[in-house]
This record gives sequence, structure tokens and C-alpha cells, in this order.
Amino acid sequence: MTTVLLVRHGLTAVTGSVLLGWTPGVGLDDRGRQQAQALAQRLASVPLTAIVSSPLQRCQETALAIAEHQGEPKSESEPWDDGPVVIDDRLGECRYGDWTGQEMKTLAKDPLWRTVQEQPSAVVFPGPDGEALRDTQYRAVAAVRDWNTRLGPDAVWLACSHGDVIKSIVADAMGMHLDLFQRISVDPCSLTVIQYTERRPFVIRVNDRGGIVADLLPAPRASGDAADGDAVVGGGAGTT
Repeated sequence: MTTVLLVRHGLTAVTGSVLLGWTPGVGLDDRGRQQAQALAQRLASVPLTAIVSSPLQRCQETALAIAEHQGEPKSESEPWDDGPVVIDDRLGECRYGDWTGQEMKTLAKDPLWRTVQEQPSAVVFPGPDGEALRDTQYRAVAAVRDWNTRLGPDAVWLACSHGDVIKSIVADAMGMHLDLFQRISVDPCSLTVIQYTERRPFVIRVNDRGGIVADLLPAPRASGDAADGDAVVGGGAGTT
């Protein structure tokens, strides 16, 4: 079986308050770098066949932190020939179109927000660059499947991506309709593990942050937060 470690990027200065999408040049803040280092240390003993990343800076920085703790390549697989981290655009964030760069509290008032919450398979984000969430899922799952085939059944590889992208991959692996994917939480720098076999995927771990038991308690609500029960588009800032 092929084992895929799905890692969401660490925190940025605006994670959870602004919908970044494909905004360029946004890297991790101090908290995000600490998260990436902590996860890298946890994964240091895991022999990764390859590390594949979204092209966006926040993911590349997270993936590189993990790669730095891997030491020498664990195999002679082709991806390592391109460096410790390979970029795959298909793992990039959903293209939110005109929503990109807007504050979450503003977006929560948009009529489209309700559709995002209740019927995400029907959502096409506005503007010429807007993407349908179902297309985001299609390309992300295709990327995972392609890399599984390329790396082989004994591979353990890591994909660094984004909240909504990882949620869509998990939904596919669990046989869930995309309209149910808002029930899944994927916090910054969390670890999700899926094993793919010829018969079916097995979801081994979801949203593992390696924290203490107290981290399981809900975070205090801040003014301007989305309505109770709404999922934050893009994944939010978690409970950090």
C-alpha cells in the first residue's frame, strides 16, 4: 500500500482572518515557522520517499522545513532529482476568484457563503479566475493518485497543501460526497494520513496536531467570527 502524509501549511499573519487563496509572497509567521519545525521533528524518523508541495510560499516553507530534517534521500526515486521538495500545481489552493484577499467577516455576509457551507459541490467562486470546489477536489485527488502510481506501493510520501484541498482529498478517501466535506477539520500544520490499497483507501489519521489533551477543547470565539456551525473557508487558524 502507498501511504500519503497530508500536511497543511503553518500559520501566516492573516490565516483565518483573510482568505489568501493564490495571493503570492505570503510566508509563514513566527508561529507558523515554529509549527513547521515541531512537525518536522516529529516526522524526522519517517523515511519519506518524496515531499511534494503546493507552489504557494506558505506551503513551500513548511515542506522545506520538513525536508531539512529528513537528511539524505531515503530512496533513489525520480522526484528527489529535482531537489528535496517537488512542486505540483494541482496541490495549490482553491482559486477563490473575487473572494481572494477579502476578510472572512465580510465573506460571511455574502449569499454565496451559505452555499459554501451547505452545498459546496455547487459552488463556483466569482470572477474570471474563480474555480469550482468540485474541480479543486478533482485535480487534488488526481495529483495524489498520480503520485501514488509514480512512487509505487511501498512509498511513504508527503504532500503539503491547503485546508480545503486536504479536506476534499479526505472526503474522497472516505467515500463522502463533497457536500459533506465541511464536517472535516484540517488545522494549520496538522497531519492527515491515508493509506491507498488496490481495494480502497484507509484514512488512518485526520487533523493530528500532536498537542496535549487540552488542545481538544474549542477555542474561544472572537468577535466577527463566522456563525456557530459554519466552517471557515480555507480552513481557518485552528485553535492555536
